[in-house]
Amino acid sequence: MSKSQRDSAVEFILRERVSAIIRTEDQQLASDAMQAAVDGGFRIVEFTLTTPGALELVSKFAQNSDLLVGAGTVLSPQLARDAVLAGARFLVSPIVDPEVVEEAGALGVVSIPGSFTPTEMEKAYRSGADFVKVFPAPAGGVEFIRAILGPLPHLRLFPTAGVTPENVQDYLHAGCAGVGFVRSLFVPRDLAERDFQSIRARAEGIVQSVARN
Repeated sequence: MSKSQRDSAVEFILRERVSAIIRTEDQQLASDAMQAAVDGGFRIVEFTLTTPGALELVSKFAQNSDLLVGAGTVLSPQLARDAVLAGARFLVSPIVDPEVVEEAGALGVVSIPGSFTPTEMEKAYRSGADFVKVFPAPAGGVEFIRAILGPLPHLRLFPTAGVTPENVQDYLHAGCAGVGFVRSLFVPRDLAERDFQSIRARAEGIVQSVARN
C-alpha cells in the first residue's frame, strides 16, 4: 500500500471522525452488529483481533469501497501483516509498541497505538503514529483531553473508551481528532438480544450529531 493511500486513510478518518469498534465472542454476531452500524451511517469500522474470525470480517467489510476498515488489538508485527493482508487500512493497539508502529509505516497503513499518559502519547507520536488512542478511559474525561492538548497540541487524540452518544460533541469540541464507539454503540443487551435495529438507530443518531459539529 503506497504512502498516498495511507495519507488518504488519514484524511478519511479526519473527515468522518467516528469509528465503530466491535469485540464479541461470536463472529456472526460481530458481522451483523457491524452491518447495523454501517447501515446507520458509520464509515470507519474496526474489528478487534480477539473476536473469532476477525480477519475474515476485515476481508468481508473491506469489499465495501465506501468503508475504511481496520483491525484492533494488534500486538505484534506479524499480526499487523496478517491484518493488512486481510484488507485492514488502519491498525489499532491498546499499547505503544514501536515495532508495530514501524511495521504499520512499512506497510503503508495508519497506526493508532493506545496510551494513557502524556509521556506515552508523545512516545507514540515520535514513533510515527498517525493518531494516538486514549486508553483506557481517563477519569477526567473531556477535561483530561483539554489538559493534554494544552501543551501537546500536535497530538491527534482518538479516545475509544468513555465516549457516548451524549458526550461525543464535548470530546470533539475539546480537540479530539476523532472518537471510537465500543459498548456505547454496541450495547451488551442489544448484542445479547440481537437487536440490530436499536444499534442502527443509535448509529444514525451519533452520525447525525457529529455532522452538526
